[in-house]
Amino acid sequence: MANTKSARKATRVIARRTEVNKARRSLLRGSVRKVEEAIASGDRAAASAALKAAEPVIMRAAQRGVVHKNNASRKVSRLAHRVAKLGK
Repeated sequence: MANTKSARKATRVIARRTEVNKARRSLLRGSVRKVEEAIASGDRAAASAALKAAEPVIMRAAQRGVVHKNNASRKVSRLAHRVAKLGK
């Protein structure tokens, strides 16, 4: 257990940030899942629309520190590549 006043406050702050980050991570995963489901269905238009909606969510998560920026860029790049392959 935290002993000092500042350590107790830090514990409270960490708990609040954890809740916020969980919500952001959940939103991130949900948006990626929607793109992957659209890709699996084979519908390029739906996959493209889902990717267009997911990209800002992914990059915002990186900006907020939920995931690393390279991780976010890699996710977007791989999803975009898979969507582009649908048309062929």
